[in-house]
Amino acid sequence: MFEDISKVVLLSDLDGTLLSTDKRITDTDRRAIERFTAMGGRFTVATGRTVQSFEQFLSILPLGYPIIMYNGAAIHDYKSGKTLYTHPLPKEARSYVEELLGLMPEAGGEVLKTDGTYVFSNTDYQQLHTRLCGIVPNYAELKDIEDGGWLKVLFSLSPEDVEHMELLVKKLGHEGVDYVKSSDIFLEMLPLGVSKGSALAEYRKLSGMEGCTFVSVGDFDNDIEMIVEADVGACPANAERSVKEKADLILDRTNDEGAVSELIEYIIERCRK
Repeated sequence: MFEDISKVVLLSDLDGTLLSTDKRITDTDRRAIERFTAMGGRFTVATGRTVQSFEQFLSILPLGYPIIMYNGAAIHDYKSGKTLYTHPLPKEARSYVEELLGLMPEAGGEVLKTDGTYVFSNTDYQQLHTRLCGIVPNYAELKDIEDGGWLKVLFSLSPEDVEHMELLVKKLGHEGVDYVKSSDIFLEMLPLGVSKGSALAEYRKLSGMEGCTFVSVGDFDNDIEMIVEADVGACPANAERSVKEKADLILDRTNDEGAVSELIEYIIERCRK
């Protein structure tokens, strides 16, 4: 599986995995990534972030390969400036959001498209998400956000309200969409069947990826499908129990201690055998 390091593709989640608690990439991880890529390994990221919100990392990460974004609803290539794959939400998504806001008006929320982020409910939790992403969003009424190209909808709420919304959407039975928790305060609406794992399956079809071994690492519920889809799925020590149950490899280090560097050491050691 690891005979040729140049055929190994390492896909890392960002928040809670590659990023430390204070949203930095540790020097340990940075050096390991540089070593891995210098040896010919292929490193990239799978994230819930948008094309715009990820741009802040381009100067510090040696990414020569496309990135899985929007929790699997798109694959974007910054080298060519092209979005290679998208899977948008169905047109019913707007009515689903309206229904949820009617039942839970305290929810913050945004629609994410390739051309930007559209905030329709700017609560304190939503403002926190905007700051975390480091973007300047577009502010608009839900009714004024143009149809088409909705890749996901993110709801931001208190942890207890996220749990309530999770139960609510199960009762509502919205067709054509899935809901996934991406942190304790964020619940995301995605197209049915779309995940980082489904995007990884599409990634395998990209030109130049034939015969590659895919290794993934992530810490939260929205990473599980990617961990299962990869040839080797790993998680840091700080991962949720649900993620650890699905991972092939549970790392000893947390995201604050250089978990990604530990995984790279694992890969390099096996390539030498």
